[in-house]
Amino acid sequence: MNRPNPLPREITPGVFWLGDCLEQRAKGKIYHTYNAAFLICGTEASMLVETGHPKDFPLIDRQMQEILATRASLKYLFVTHQETPHAGGLGRVLSRYPEALLCGDVSDYHLAFPQYEHRLLAMKEGDRIPLGGRDFVAVEPVIRDLRTTWWGFDSGSRVLFPGDGFAYSHYHEDGHCGLCAEEASSLDLPDVSAVFADRALFWTKFTDMNHYVDRLRLLLERLDVKVIAPSHGLPILDPEATVPKLIEGLLYGGSVPESGTETGLAPPPDLMVPAQ
Repeated sequence: MNRPNPLPREITPGVFWLGDCLEQRAKGKIYHTYNAAFLICGTEASMLVETGHPKDFPLIDRQMQEILATRASLKYLFVTHQETPHAGGLGRVLSRYPEALLCGDVSDYHLAFPQYEHRLLAMKEGDRIPLGGRDFVAVEPVIRDLRTTWWGFDSGSRVLFPGDGFAYSHYHEDGHCGLCAEEASSLDLPDVSAVFADRALFWTKFTDMNHYVDRLRLLLERLDVKVIAPSHGLPILDPEATVPKLIEGLLYGGSVPESGTETGLAPPPDLMVPAQ
């Protein structure tokens, strides 16, 4: 599909949204989503948050080079967890930017990239990395995709980077690509966030999501979050207005059976146990 890519986009001072759309099919519809990366630029150093999907690395690298030409050099890479859409390009980032350190939960990365073992910086909750005029902070990963998940927070523009938290799709036909959530006026946020929860966060089917919602609200309040930059959704510039709609979808997505596993179909005859 030939279409202009509206990214990179500076969503708040010093924070740039990178990447491109990925087309998905669900519920008889075509949805677009992002495997986004974000570039935080301080006065002394820049940090890449996530690497995007491996297919997008050439594009993301060009976008970074364009921005970094007039910004502080890339010295840090933070990935929320070790899954391909988030960490699949980290080897190429470390190779292309030899000053950069990989930060976060760095478990097992030394096995995949032994040549970069000396460039791994483990972080735990509350650890801070100064970038010049702003700090990057590791914060509680309320919604985890993997055991090793961490979220991040930029103190300069008060941006939360929640990985798979606040994940949802958007409508390409309505021109949502490259928009922030509040600009996509026709987007049904409860619906698209429920679809993503059903497809990607299967564990939400087996727990009371109200506990996680309470933790989310506490985190947003404690950090005084002004912007939310999810890896798989449009950036949120007005959390007070938009987060309740996403929470509605998260709670609904956790209340319906997982697609394909509890469809109400009878088991095959050879698996049926005769009544005793």
